[in-house]
Amino acid sequence: MSQQSGYSPSFKRPSEIMRMRRKRARSEAGVFSSTSGQASTGSPGQSGSSPACVRPFSPGPLFNSQGRSGGGIKRRNPFANIENTYSPKKKLLIYNEEGNAEAADSYKNKSTEKEGEDDKSTKTECHGVLSFTPPVCTEYPADWSLKTRLLFTSPLSLSWAEQPKAQEEALGLSQHCRAQFSTLPHSLQDPRSCSELRCAFQQSLVYWQHPSLPWLSLFPRINAERSFTGKSTPWAQDTSLQQSLMSEWSVSLSSLYSLLKARLCPYFYLCSYQFTVLFKAAGLSGSSTITALISPTTRGLREAMKAEGIEFSLPLVEERKKKGVDCRGGDEEENGDEDSDFSWLKEMGIQDKIKKPDSITIQLRKEGHTVSLDHKPESVVCVEGSHTFTLINFLINCKSLVAAAGSQAGLPPTLLAPIAFRGATMHTLKARSVNVKSQVGSTYQNISSLEITGPILPSSLHAITTLLRPSQKGNFSATLYTHAPTACPGSSVDLSGCGLHPASIQQLQQSSSLGKTALTHINMKNYSYTWRN
Repeated sequence: MSQQSGYSPSFKRPSEIMRMRRKRARSEAGVFSSTSGQASTGSPGQSGSSPACVRPFSPGPLFNSQGRSGGGIKRRNPFANIENTYSPKKKLLIYNEEGNAEAADSYKNKSTEKEGEDDKSTKTECHGVLSFTPPVCTEYPADWSLKTRLLFTSPLSLSWAEQPKAQEEALGLSQHCRAQFSTLPHSLQDPRSCSELRCAFQQSLVYWQHPSLPWLSLFPRINAERSFTGKSTPWAQDTSLQQSLMSEWSVSLSSLYSLLKARLCPYFYLCSYQFTVLFKAAGLSGSSTITALISPTTRGLREAMKAEGIEFSLPLVEERKKKGVDCRGGDEEENGDEDSDFSWLKEMGIQDKIKKPDSITIQLRKEGHTVSLDHKPESVVCVEGSHTFTLINFLINCKSLVAAAGSQAGLPPTLLAPIAFRGATMHTLKARSVNVKSQVGSTYQNISSLEITGPILPSSLHAITTLLRPSQKGNFSATLYTHAPTACPGSSVDLSGCGLHPASIQQLQQSSSLGKTALTHINMKNYSYTWRN
């Protein structure tokens, strides 16, 4: 419909009414034409001087009636515009989740109906604008690396984690041994007076270790010569004592593998002075079989494993190859046959004209590529299935597993596990709370910190963060210090009897997305996780 000059959308009338008004205006003009010798003009506010004006109440100047039949004059309302007028034909369109446009009124009705059916809907509508609340991330990716230190900070006090009562500590240890877990509310008003929280925290600090020597710290073992210097090592020059230690260690290792195979132990670590082995039960990290990850490795170790018939893969090398990255290294099977590099010369018929490298040069080149992987994160090897049992026997009989000289000479590797095993000693992580002031802009805020040290297992980290969620009302952050040699890449199997919290099992069952990296920071804000690695 075309809009006439001087016509405001706010004064639309049906066509029948408009015809009646024009007819009345013409009749009134004929009656007053004899008495009114003046032109039909006047001031905007004087309606009596212009009887032909249909809208004497409208502000604004009068428009000339040139080109109009009947001489009717109409005023334009200067306050009428598109923004303050309403028309039933004008609808606000909102795009729904499927990308289809809907009228605001109809979408609002649908949203109201949906909210009535489900109070947990995250969609909200305000003044015709549809908004979505940000997604809540209730979990962080599984990190299989061992941590040496955790530093938690929170605006709420963390002093409840210190100085447990004797009864609380005893109950926490008992709950750990019996695999009993407390259910805590979503938020705690006074964590210090919550005995269940303090017991559960003591329970989360427990781990099991073999061997255990009170005057020596047996983790970490790689590059740890300084921590052994000056300490008493009576087995260093005593062969019979070394054999006794290795015999007991072999029994403990065999016990752990049996528990792992029976799904009564979810995982355990073997920490030697050269490398770390992580054994994982079937069902963890998306694998349907027992897996073992060794990191870092050397060409000598890989060759010795091959000689014992142990099949393994280099997952990080294979991952890089899949991504199209030119990754060289690994064992001889990764390099292919030496003649394959010159197959294209044969196709061109010029193989005799090109000097081919001799076998010694090719072998040196392969060895150089293989050695380039040594002691690097890419050198991690993965052993799966029945070959893990062969690996256990290989480790028990491997002479190079124990240092022959130096401060760690004759000392078996450290075994760490979240559950008890034969010959193991119960240990607890050390926790210490400190209140500090942190500068935020021009002011200082009270920040509470909690430091935890020791060989921190993946399940211990998850259990602690699970307890901090209700105690700190969903607001805390953590800095994680990783033991670098343990940063390894990561079917539904029942692991309910392995002694871990069901939430920890569920997290560890997921395939890790961290690759060769490890978590360095975890932050929770309003019960939602973010992290950095």
